[in-house]
Amino acid sequence: MNSLSAAALLLLVLLAPASEAAIACSDVIKDLRPCVNYLVKGSGIPPAACCAGAKALSSVATTTADKRAACACIKSAAQNINPNSQLAQALPSNCGISFPYTVSPNVDCSQIN
Repeated sequence: MNSLSAAALLLLVLLAPASEAAIACSDVIKDLRPCVNYLVKGSGIPPAACCAGAKALSSVATTTADKRAACACIKSAAQNINPNSQLAQALPSNCGISFPYTVSPNVDCSQIN
């Protein structure tokens, strides 16, 4: 599956609405789409477009509801793309930002405040 197909599949899977959150999965996917190839088969420092998207997401997901909604979208995407766990865990720090969650299919989004 090429990266465009994977991104399209992720977009279709993640269009479920987030309850009580202003942020939608489609926004999360738009911001993090440049990270898919890096998280699946990359190495080293993430591409600039990936970090720009992660920073954009970090700046808009400010309420608990938004953070939990973004987390749920990321968790669902991680289940579908099977990211390299080391790259996923290091993504925020490699981009110079802080996420209250990791890109993982096992993250517990209900614990995010």
